[in-house]
Amino acid sequence: MKAHLTRRYLFSASHRLHSDDMSDEENAATYGKCNNPYGHGHNYVLGVTVSGPVDEKTGMVCNLVDLDGFVQVAILDRFDRQNLNMLPEFTEVVPTTENLSSMIYDILQRGFTHAHLETVGIEETMMNSFEYAGGSEIRR
Repeated sequence: MKAHLTRRYLFSASHRLHSDDMSDEENAATYGKCNNPYGHGHNYVLGVTVSGPVDEKTGMVCNLVDLDGFVQVAILDRFDRQNLNMLPEFTEVVPTTENLSSMIYDILQRGFTHAHLETVGIEETMMNSFEYAGGSEIRR
């Protein structure tokens, strides 16, 4: 029997949406208030969905302690309370939540081996949420 497990995590980070490949006017027109030179912050809700066979002994897809520990070290310790623009991962990539979702998916895909990673979802605001299921590279 295969089952899906979604675990949610909270982290806060700031960013400024700005592309060096566009003029200041193009950036303002494209990103609007999110292009504020001082940036802005979000309280993100990260959803990680994994799947796999249900272990007959434990009755679980994966051990939550393993998943929580990996997400803590690989994701939360890396992104929580950070200005995303200042991180090496975003030196050439606009730190949109779409790109953040893709980046987090790639980190989890490479390192979490206890279950199959299905999707990464991020709720940025009550009105904006994003989901990434792999399959394409981050646009630079």
